[in-house]
Amino acid sequence: MSGHGAPRAEAVDASGLSVVVIAGQWHDTITDGLIAGAKRILDASGATWRLVRVPGSFELPVAAKAALDAGADAAVALGVIIRGGTPHFDFVSSAATDGLTRVALDTGKPVGFGVLTLDDEQQGLDRAGLEGSKEDKGAEAADAAIRTALVLRDLRG
Repeated sequence: MSGHGAPRAEAVDASGLSVVVIAGQWHDTITDGLIAGAKRILDASGATWRLVRVPGSFELPVAAKAALDAGADAAVALGVIIRGGTPHFDFVSSAATDGLTRVALDTGKPVGFGVLTLDDEQQGLDRAGLEGSKEDKGAEAADAAIRTALVLRDLRG
């Protein structure tokens, strides 16, 4: 399982941070689990946050860029891409990953990466933070985004 060796960390105080969670609309059960995990972390941290939905993972980068340009301190991108029988999976996965990386570098603000690239639906259910899931990638993405925003705030003094 990919979560092996992940750090166990206590909640951080992210009061004063503004975060936008951007989630695709595909695969509701998995995506709703990712959103619930992000919500739990953001609520516990004291960050101010809101949820924005986009049609799919391909649209995550442009929405993240708009949120960060509008003043958010961090974005959390949540999506589900399941491999099919065509190269569509490869194109969308690459576009989402490369686009979100570019957004973070261009804006100088963190983007928590919660885009699941899966071979099948069960892999997503195992990572969505649902009852019986082995991992909670929505929570991990939100935690990474706020921790990085706090590091950047400290570095920029």
